[in-house]
Amino acid sequence: MRAKTTFLCQACGHQSPRWLGRCPDCGRWNSMKEERLAVAGQGRRAVLPDASSKPTPIDAIEVVGEHRLRTGIGEFDRVLGGGVIPGSVVLIGGDPGIGKTTLLLQALPRFVSKGERVLYVSGEESPRQMKMRGDRLGIHTSSLYLLAETSLEEILKAVQDLQPAAIVVDSIQTVYTDQITSAPGSISQVQEVSAQLMWFAKRSGVPVFIIGHVTKEGAIAGPRLLEHIVDTVLYFEGDKGHTYRILRAVKNRFGSTNEIGVFEMKDTGLEEVGNPSELFLAERPQHSTGSVVVSSLEGSRPILVELQALVSPTGYAMPKRMANGVEINRVSLLLAVMEKRLGLHLAGQDVYVNVVGGMQIDEPAIDLGIVLAVTSSLRESPIDHATVVLGELGLGGEVRAVSQAELRIREAAKMGFKRCLLPERNLAKLDPVEGIELVGVHEVGEALDAVLV
Repeated sequence: MRAKTTFLCQACGHQSPRWLGRCPDCGRWNSMKEERLAVAGQGRRAVLPDASSKPTPIDAIEVVGEHRLRTGIGEFDRVLGGGVIPGSVVLIGGDPGIGKTTLLLQALPRFVSKGERVLYVSGEESPRQMKMRGDRLGIHTSSLYLLAETSLEEILKAVQDLQPAAIVVDSIQTVYTDQITSAPGSISQVQEVSAQLMWFAKRSGVPVFIIGHVTKEGAIAGPRLLEHIVDTVLYFEGDKGHTYRILRAVKNRFGSTNEIGVFEMKDTGLEEVGNPSELFLAERPQHSTGSVVVSSLEGSRPILVELQALVSPTGYAMPKRMANGVEINRVSLLLAVMEKRLGLHLAGQDVYVNVVGGMQIDEPAIDLGIVLAVTSSLRESPIDHATVVLGELGLGGEVRAVSQAELRIREAAKMGFKRCLLPERNLAKLDPVEGIELVGVHEVGEALDAVLV
């Protein structure tokens, strides 16, 4: 008797009895793959960590102080919310070669106490290749065990024998289980493997780190359910043309989802960057037009970055609008405000905006900085080198207040800035900060008069 099959979309999980060129649910082309249906009654039975559990009133549940396990890397611990919660599942994604394996190889040996062991499961590299990488990173320890295996059943059997304090699975797309007949990396395999790893982590209290491939759009490959199952989702970002890397939390059940960790990639591995502002401003020119320093708040950490703009006459009927590090739609909106409220003629100008260093900033507190940088380049008038700018811009040209203004200003004062341009509403609620002059502005025209000649 021929086995029954279905066609599953590898992007969203939509099922169809026949092959379709385009998924009707998510719109992806050539994403439908044939998979065999499980026979009724032969699927894996759901097993709860505690079969005797029953509904309990919330006020009757005893709260025990959380115990976090330190990875020994301060920036990594910061992103995780102070450390790893026992039994948690952490998913790390990023472009190939960005440093995911390097980070976990450096963190694992520091993760355990004396006498404990950790297991690194690699489905893509042999133990000899991992050993060569470890030698380059200076990792010489008997507590780190390597396993080249892609079968989930064999991995769990090795875990039962070794009893490690932490596990890394590299990568989830290469691991398969015999309970599913589809190929490794398919939506069914990824869902089943991740669900069993999650169940194992919750039952045993052993933290599990999962490395995931990413698509060309930068999202973690596989079903969206994968990110819902795990406790924490981290993305490794960075431009291969630069030496630093940014580890960003986009989901964290045990901490803030806005924290970032900054690392610098060197020959000996990843090194922590304790002061990111100093790194991003290291090569800033002294008297360049179109350059301004803005403050971005990443979680609880203020980071000063240089924002550059270049305005030049266009040679085409439609002027170019390009942005790197900020949303292009936001830049277009701000340019419209400049034309309407300031009377600047930008219809015949190409406008390029860039956040130096490859940082991605999506908060509106840099709006005023973008407007000032564009105007500075248009008028060929430099902005004072010792001035930092922060403020959100409304469609009426008003400068709106930003959050955590005092934290941003103190970071600017610590970095040696002498003047800060900020919204008047923030200024009214702040105490004077030693070493820096605070200038409040109500609308964008005042800001131009305050910093441009």
